[in-house]
Amino acid sequence: MRVVNVCFHGIGTPQRVLEPGEDSYWISRDVFRGVLDRVVGRDDVRLSFDDGNASDVDIALPELLERGLTATFFVVAGRLDQPGSLGADDVRRLRDAGMTIGNHGMTHRPWRGLDAARRQEELVISREVLEDVTGSRVHDAALPLGRYDRGVLEALRPLGYRSVQTSDRRWARSDRWLQPRYSIRHGDSPRTVEREVLRPPALHLQARSALVGTVKRLR
Repeated sequence: MRVVNVCFHGIGTPQRVLEPGEDSYWISRDVFRGVLDRVVGRDDVRLSFDDGNASDVDIALPELLERGLTATFFVVAGRLDQPGSLGADDVRRLRDAGMTIGNHGMTHRPWRGLDAARRQEELVISREVLEDVTGSRVHDAALPLGRYDRGVLEALRPLGYRSVQTSDRRWARSDRWLQPRYSIRHGDSPRTVEREVLRPPALHLQARSALVGTVKRLR
């Protein structure tokens, strides 16, 4: 089955100092609500949230529950209980509300080019931290900044992750391990998301996007 993975980052006003370029992925409450309204009732849309921002529980969770939607929240373990980010109790609140918790690393650094010690911290120890918080297995991972190569994928495969989420902007196959996603960006509107994300792309665009993904996996 073909699905479209839609990823959000921050909603509303940030409550922490953002990394360079991160403001490009913060959207307004109204845009967020409008996008959710367009995916209600669609079984080919999957929702996720990256970075573990406080807006995940303050804004996103009530809106999801109101519409009967679920999502996966990819948490940066090293930011837990930091101002503007999710706390351990927030993560458990998401879990108890029926949401899935995933791993987004320890420090939000890209996973390409890490030495063995840092790779262990980002791929393994961060997952263990989240499993201690939730009391359950963390099955899914999202690549920080969407960056990956063959070495990253080879390091992830033996760790037993059910899925690895990228930032490649294309539709996905529901049964694939590597899951491309569309990140909603500042400047998007519910109308542009409907037109550019929620409708299957033309065949030539699908082919071009697939080629880009192949290059990343093999480099």
